[in-house]
Amino acid sequence: MQSVPFRGIVEQSVAGIYILQDEHFQYTNATFAGMAGYSNDEALGKPLRECVPGYYVGEVMERYKRRISGEVKSMHFVTHGLHRDGNVVHIDVHGQAMQFRGRPAVVGVGVNVTEQIQRDAELLESRHEYRELASRLNTMREQQRAEYAREVHDVLGGLLTSMKLDVGRIARRSRSTAIRGIAADLNALLVEAIDNVRELSESMHPQALDHLGLGAAIAGHLKRFRERSELRVSMQPQEFDIDLPRWRSIAVFRIFQEALTNVARHARASAVTVRFRRTEKTFWLEIEDDGIGFDAGDAGMQALRQSLGLISMRERAYELGGSLAIDSAPRFGTRVTLQAPIVASPLVRA
Repeated sequence: MQSVPFRGIVEQSVAGIYILQDEHFQYTNATFAGMAGYSNDEALGKPLRECVPGYYVGEVMERYKRRISGEVKSMHFVTHGLHRDGNVVHIDVHGQAMQFRGRPAVVGVGVNVTEQIQRDAELLESRHEYRELASRLNTMREQQRAEYAREVHDVLGGLLTSMKLDVGRIARRSRSTAIRGIAADLNALLVEAIDNVRELSESMHPQALDHLGLGAAIAGHLKRFRERSELRVSMQPQEFDIDLPRWRSIAVFRIFQEALTNVARHARASAVTVRFRRTEKTFWLEIEDDGIGFDAGDAGMQALRQSLGLISMRERAYELGGSLAIDSAPRFGTRVTLQAPIVASPLVRA
């Protein structure tokens, strides 16, 4: 610090500057000293180990010695500093070994990133809380769907079936051709209504999931999708089974269901292929169409990311401990791929 102009620049720097030698601070500018709540004079000669929290002393001293010994010349990391009030401050430091007054020292620059790290931690916590909320909402939604499905199937389906039986009795007892014609028309309408109720109930909560497993539920839904959409559909392999807890099977099925809904709404496709494969630890479910596709790099992808359907799919994939990938190109269709572990991680909902 012999040059007066240079010393002035260093003292006024918004970045903290320090020199460590013999495990003590031989120099700090006001910015660096202030990060720990000290003045320049108070920081001068202070031992390094007294300026870091007890739990971090070993790591800091090891990094210091590696540079002093010449093992490494330079290091860039975020260190934990101890403020004079007892709080921990986070400092992004870049220090390197060099000669100071003829002997090895570490000279470095530090920036206080405590607020940034706190914001990152708060953001991470917010994301965690959001994930927890999304998981609870999905669970509540599935419970409501199951209840509604039972009500629709048992109550409304029962009423329609009773009406169908009554219409049949009217048709058998009436000698009027006109009455029998009306009864036949009513019977046809009731049969269609009962089929629609069964379809609605199955859509809200597929019974096959509970009784036959995920593979059968997907195959059954794909068959009904083909009948409604009149698209060519295929499943490879034609039958498969995988032993997953009920909530995980539901999550996989909902991703598959939403992918097919998007095909029907947006793809203008003529064919859909569903593929399933697995290893000992991982499984993949792929839904591919031959529709119009989209440019994955344009504003359309941004709009897709913001769609509630895709958000729900991604959250369910996260709950599964997996990931969701969407590959598409104009005129080349779209492929949605779910990859997830067969056994849930302990960090994922059990």
